[in-house]
Amino acid sequence: EGGNDMSLYLQFLASGLSVGCIYGLVAIGFSVIFNASGIVNFAQGAFVMLGGTLTYVLYERAGLPIWFAIILSIFLSALIGMLFEVTIIRPLWKRNTSLFIMMLATLALGVIAENAVLHTVGDETHSFPPFTAGPPLQAFGASIARQTVWMAVLSVLIMILLNLLYKKTLLGKAMRACAVDRNVAPLLGIKVERMLTYSFGLSAALGAIAGILITPAQYTAYHIGLTFSVMGFIAAIIGGLGNPTGAFVGGIILGLLQSFAILFFDAGFKDVIAFSILLVFLLVKPSGLFSSYVEE
Repeated sequence: EGGNDMSLYLQFLASGLSVGCIYGLVAIGFSVIFNASGIVNFAQGAFVMLGGTLTYVLYERAGLPIWFAIILSIFLSALIGMLFEVTIIRPLWKRNTSLFIMMLATLALGVIAENAVLHTVGDETHSFPPFTAGPPLQAFGASIARQTVWMAVLSVLIMILLNLLYKKTLLGKAMRACAVDRNVAPLLGIKVERMLTYSFGLSAALGAIAGILITPAQYTAYHIGLTFSVMGFIAAIIGGLGNPTGAFVGGIILGLLQSFAILFFDAGFKDVIAFSILLVFLLVKPSGLFSSYVEE
């Protein structure tokens, strides 16, 4: 009996970790834009949906090789993110519009993306094959899908690369300078508007990668964006909105808590747990578990 319990816990642990990594990637997308602009980008989940959907369309309908479809859909998502910044956010930014209005604009983008996919691709759920074929991996009586391993490994790798970008490259340091003080940054020769465009592109690409990683394990559909936006935002609040590593850790914490909520209570409790955690953090520690780059 104990062995069965153990394998069940492991199963839910693996599931929570993998979904947590996806939440983490979405949360990093939130913190990338928040760092550059102070905007909370509620279109982040739409890019998760777009990443999976574009890959499906390019692979299944256009007949492109899967790897090419994946690279192209990440590139296209980044392009859409940058175009949105240039055409909508930048004019608002130049007019000194309030952050609240800019956040509403990101919410509008999410709705537009949803409807565009609904009317072009349809309302069915879609998927594409996992990155590696084969039976699930067995570990201590738990069976773990191969895609789950890809989700965990690649998302951790992306987080490490992002840390290197922020800490070691000129581009990353310029993005951080914008986060610290976007009025002083131009005096240092940093083109703040360009950094904002890059951050929207990077954030969109991160969302798309999350979508591509999770689609073979679950599915994608026009309406999944909002859930990922909300969960990514809660993860970012848990870890610290201005800290990409913290946001990623927040995602893993949220994924694990939700997974065990399903195990111990019921599937219906996973959202209750998520929103309860959000309220606790907003009341007790609004800055999250980790300090933001602005404070460092």
